[in-house]
Amino acid sequence: MEIDKEKMLQFCNDFSKNTLMETLNIEYIDAGEGFLVAKMPVNSRVHQPMGLLHGGASVALAESVGSAASHFFINPKEQEVRGIEISANHLKSIREGVVFGTAKIIHKGKTVHLWEIRITDEAGNLISLCKLTNMVLSKEKK
Repeated sequence: MEIDKEKMLQFCNDFSKNTLMETLNIEYIDAGEGFLVAKMPVNSRVHQPMGLLHGGASVALAESVGSAASHFFINPKEQEVRGIEISANHLKSIREGVVFGTAKIIHKGKTVHLWEIRITDEAGNLISLCKLTNMVLSKEKK
């Protein structure tokens, strides 16, 4: 499958306007066959009280990038995506900088997509390892 990288990134970034992704300053920056990458700044907006990246912010990044990536494999005029399960292992902490969420497809079925999302820092250190299951639904006819 060949994708138009710039068109996909533009779609993902436009789709995020006035949402949690915009609030967290998540930006989609790279795409290719079976993967999507987004970045998120680490600052006080995404800290937990101890001044570290909040695990919930990491999970929000993971679900955002994994859900957006499922759009590679659907017809958005006829189908939509719903995240139905996410798990995360937080392996390293970070106080400032930028984290990157890279979603890679593990299973691409007609109705279920399984993604692995690796959240890394600017040096490539693994911060969190996540797994996301998305369901593909038919849009209701209006």
